[in-house]
Parts: sequence; C-alpha cells; structure tokens
Amino acid sequence: MSTTNPGAGAASAPKPYADIQRALAERRHDDAIAIAEGIVAATPRRGDAWNALGVALRAAGRPREAIGCYRRALDFSPEDSAALANLGNALKDLQRYPEAVALHRRVLARQPDSTAWTNLGVALHDGGMLVDALAAFEEAIRLNPNNASAQFDRSQVLLRLGRFEPGWAAFEWRWRLPDKPSIPGYQTPLWDGRDLQGTLLAWPEQGFGDAILSVRFLPGLRSRVRRVALGCKPELMRLFGTLPGVDELVAIGSPAPEHAAHVPFMSLPGKTMRSFADLPPPARLHVPPESRARLAPMIAAAGKRLKVGIVWSGSITFKANAQRATGLDRFLTFAEVPGVQLFSLQKGPRAEELAASGARNFIIDIGRHCEDFADTAAAIEQLDLVIMTDSSVAHLAGSLGKPIWNLLPYMPYWLYLDGRSDTPWYPSMRLFRQRAPGDWDPVFAEARHALEEMSRRHAHQRP
Repeated sequence: MSTTNPGAGAASAPKPYADIQRALAERRHDDAIAIAEGIVAATPRRGDAWNALGVALRAAGRPREAIGCYRRALDFSPEDSAALANLGNALKDLQRYPEAVALHRRVLARQPDSTAWTNLGVALHDGGMLVDALAAFEEAIRLNPNNASAQFDRSQVLLRLGRFEPGWAAFEWRWRLPDKPSIPGYQTPLWDGRDLQGTLLAWPEQGFGDAILSVRFLPGLRSRVRRVALGCKPELMRLFGTLPGVDELVAIGSPAPEHAAHVPFMSLPGKTMRSFADLPPPARLHVPPESRARLAPMIAAAGKRLKVGIVWSGSITFKANAQRATGLDRFLTFAEVPGVQLFSLQKGPRAEELAASGARNFIIDIGRHCEDFADTAAAIEQLDLVIMTDSSVAHLAGSLGKPIWNLLPYMPYWLYLDGRSDTPWYPSMRLFRQRAPGDWDPVFAEARHALEEMSRRHAHQRP
C-alpha cells in the first residue's frame, strides 16, 4: 500500500485541499478531481495544485494522467518530496518498477522517514525484489512501529516467503489501515484463539476467493470451540451448505445468532497455521445434484472434445484487477487447439466481451446459466480443465480438485509464493507466471503448448 500526499499547498489553501481529502476518503473520485481541477485553473503555476490533481486522478485509477500532473508539479518544485513520492507510486502502478524505486530512493536521500521507506518497500516488493522489500519495511517499522501500512505490507512479503508465524501476526495490522475492511458491529470480542465454550461466529471480510480459501480451517477448530456459526454471502450459501465443522450457516444481513466471540475468515489461518505442515486440504464444497443435472446437457454438447473452462477477469472493483486480468481475445488462442471445446465461466460486466464477440459462436457461454457459486462448481466438476487469470473461480476449481491452470501476473497474490509452478494450497493447480511485468505473450504461448499436449493425450485415450 503506497502512501500519497496531496501536497504542501494545503497550508495556504486549507479548505480546497481538505475537500479533496474528504472526497477521496468517501470514494467520491469525480468530486475530488473536479475540486483539484478548480485549484489548478485558479493557480496553474503552483506545484502543490498539480500534485493534488495527480493524487485525485491516481485514486480514480488513472495513473497515466496522474503522472502528467506530478511531472508538471515537479516543473515548479523539482525537489518536492511529496510530488516525487507520488510520481514513484504512479509509476509503480504502471509496473515501471526501476523508475519507481529510483524515485523513492531519491526521496529517501532527502527525507528518510517511515513513509518514504514504506513507499520504497512497496515498489521493491511489486518489482519482485522481496529481500530488499522486507528490509525496507523493517526500517519503516523501526522508525515508526505504528506504521500500519508498513506492518501490513511486511506481512505480504513474509507470507509469500512462507514465513507464516510472523506473517499472520503482521497480517492483523490490516484493521488499522486507512482503507481497512469494514467490521460488523458485533458486541462480542474478537476471538483470540483460546478455548471457547460458546459459539464462534466466523464472518467474511474480503472477497469470495478468500472465503473459499479460508473455510478449510473450520474443522480444525473443533478442539477449541464448542460450536461454529458461519456468516455467508448469498452467492456462497448453497456451496457452503454442508461444510465440515460448521453447525449453522447465517446469511449476511440476517440477525447474528447468539455467540461468545467472532472472527473474520482471513484471521483463521493465523490461529492454526505455523508452517505448511499445518495446512489443511481445501474445503469439501457442496455441489447440488440439481445444478449438476441442469448444466450437464450444455456440457455434453462438446461430445468427446476436451472440455476447457475459461475465465479472463476477476471482479472489476478489485483495485489490482487490471494487472491480474486480461481480455477474452488472448484466450481465443486456446480455441485454435484441435479437439478442444471452450466454455466461458466468466461472470460480471466482463462477460459482455463474449456476447459482443464473434467467439460466441464457438465458445459455449455456460457462465450465464450459473446463478451462484454452487452452479459454477457443478459446471467445473464436469469439465476436464479450467484455464484462467486469477480470481475467485481459481479457489473454487482448486477446492474441487479440478485441474486448473492459473495464469499469473508478474507479482501475484501472496498465496502463489515466489517462482513456483505449483502451490501447496491447491494441489490440482498449475501456475503459469509472467516473466516480465505486463508481458502476457509468453504465458499464453506456454499454456497453449501445454494444452496442445493435453489435447493429444486426450484424443489417444478416448474410445
């Protein structure tokens, strides 16, 4: 999590800059941009005005435009630490890591504080320099032990390196981040991991994938917790309907059952896992027979061809989705492989890419017939393989034990560790990694070659 600074001009023009900060805190990005544009129009030769506009644009997911503003700010104040740091952060967003690292080192030479070390650590981490990143975060924490961003970002490096005991402890700093997950207003205490005679309420704090990932830890709580109630988003209710270790399933938004303590899903690993020896197998998910029967005829239409599901994008609201996702067009290379039938499992707004493409004539859109994750599980169960960029469906397919090829960006989610083609979290998953930031071509070429081999074997094995 890199830190932005709206600029030193806030001291001489407090209200407009405070209005920008308020709008950003409330995620009113268009309002923040409009206010900043007004400041720039009124004071076009103030570097802090251009810097503030850059901050608003970057927060809105427009780093290229932000870079232009930061460079304009530096025209007027070439050594302004805030503009230099913000420019480094925006360059990092565009995966221009050497430039970002150089700028943050330049800031550190003038201003060696905790925030500057944190920004350097993020650029080093995202650029794949994990040892240097860890050292930067530790220096940031030495200077300011309450730097929540440095503490949390350090957890990402530790978890990626498989150092789970300190990693999970640092991961709990997420509750002190500026954009921390929302905490339900439960009156009970957070569970500290000790024996509990009453009911423990576990609840989802993050996305669907993290929920599917973490519920594997629930059966292991039986020795410490008398009863477990599981808060569940509607899309997962049927999928989680028969989870081992769960006594009660509660729809999110419904009144919470009586409970003695509560715990967010992603705090569960830290209660039990110190090394990979403590890692439970993926959760046993429920695939409803009625879903399986309803989708079977569509999948059977592929005949004896290799049945391959594809997903090209996760949730567009996930701020790093642009780096982990790609477009449908790249996946069309797999349709060229003889003996393969593609099935789209894509959901959400990006599913419209198939509807608007001529590929809809030869890719079976089974995703539009899936109302929840249980339906998607029923579809995946009947396929031979899933190829996708990382999203919640990866956790679903991995939990089902289905062969899955996960096409990863240069610096993916910590779960996929560093440099490996497999992950202990999902034994059926094969990882295809970018070797350079943003370079998908070798990833898809490698996956296509592997699919050609798999299709040939499939053709020889079928009767």
